[in-house]
Amino acid sequence: MAGPVGIYISVPFCKAKCTFCNFASGVFGAERMQQYVEHLCDEIRLAHVTADKIAASLPRATDTIYFGGGTPSLLSAQQFRQIFRHLRREFDVAADAEITLECAPGQLADETLEELLRQRMNRISFGVQSFVNEETAAVGRLHTRAQCEAELRRVRTAGVHEINVDLIAGLPHQTAESWRFSVEQAIASGAPHISVYMLEVDDESRLGREMLEKGSRYSAAAVPRGDETAEWYQQACSALDAVGISQYEISNFARAGHRSRHNLKYWKRQPYLGFGLDAHSMLTAGDEAVRFANSSDLGEYLGNKEATGLPLLKFKRERQASGIDVIGPVEAFEESLFLGLRLNEGVDLGSLRGQFGGDTLREMMPALFEIRDAGLIEVDSDRVRLTPRGRMASNEVFSRLLITTAA
Repeated sequence: MAGPVGIYISVPFCKAKCTFCNFASGVFGAERMQQYVEHLCDEIRLAHVTADKIAASLPRATDTIYFGGGTPSLLSAQQFRQIFRHLRREFDVAADAEITLECAPGQLADETLEELLRQRMNRISFGVQSFVNEETAAVGRLHTRAQCEAELRRVRTAGVHEINVDLIAGLPHQTAESWRFSVEQAIASGAPHISVYMLEVDDESRLGREMLEKGSRYSAAAVPRGDETAEWYQQACSALDAVGISQYEISNFARAGHRSRHNLKYWKRQPYLGFGLDAHSMLTAGDEAVRFANSSDLGEYLGNKEATGLPLLKFKRERQASGIDVIGPVEAFEESLFLGLRLNEGVDLGSLRGQFGGDTLREMMPALFEIRDAGLIEVDSDRVRLTPRGRMASNEVFSRLLITTAA
């Protein structure tokens, strides 16, 4: 785990909140958004000071910056200029850095796009979810198919060609035919990267509460069955692969040379640092790694006078001390295994053996063989990867591995 740090910027603002979502995001006024940006910039300014206080290593070099949310494109040109000014003071941004903006179609002002291009933003991830207007409207999305197509043309004309399109299988009112249409439209859009998710409804979201209470306001009764959603996901995998948009992670598909460099940092356990509401981080600390996260409560985050969710205390080498998780050898082995299994290339057991020793791997082998016999993974020489069926039951696979290691 080494190399330049990846930077994640959380922007938790939306024009309207999706009915299935319970993320740390919401609809706020301009004054609150500016207050947030100023606090965010203070947090960036203190990044290396804070890392020193917890004995973590924070490289100045960064080669990926990812604005996620929420809907980061709602920030103004001036606010992005302010954020980038602080980022470049605190970090050395590589000339070829991948800089990604998550964006809802129709919610990126011309002036903001122009400023982001000046800041060398070169990748946009569009939260399309569906190219069928009835389906997007049912979950509170504000865009139409026509707006999606117009936005794709606009950003290409502006010079952005690294584009991701998000799709969700299992939306209310979705059918096998309408899902096939959305996948075909995503392919026809020419986007070199497509993400496919199966709908996950948070119980505390509006749609989740309605499903539990069997209400009708948010189309809970029109949510497809889980087995239908799983079948549609598998159909999308086949359709995308057939046109050269190959799956490289459970939910991510790309043409050659267009994988998300930032997201690969998560799955390969490379260092990353999150700023803003509910942002998560992982940095090295001596021979170990540390994980920590900011508050998911906006009032609490903004009320923290130290401008960071990290406790500015002397670092203690105890797990869970001061809100910081110290990742020792056993936890690092677990993470390397289940994060690596998310990738289609799987995990090289020889590499794990060299990094963590043969004993740890030998203890894991009975569980691996049990999962293999269940048809969820395949073991080819010294490499382990999920089967297509295993990707559908990945949480079960990971939990079995974690429970076995902890035993």
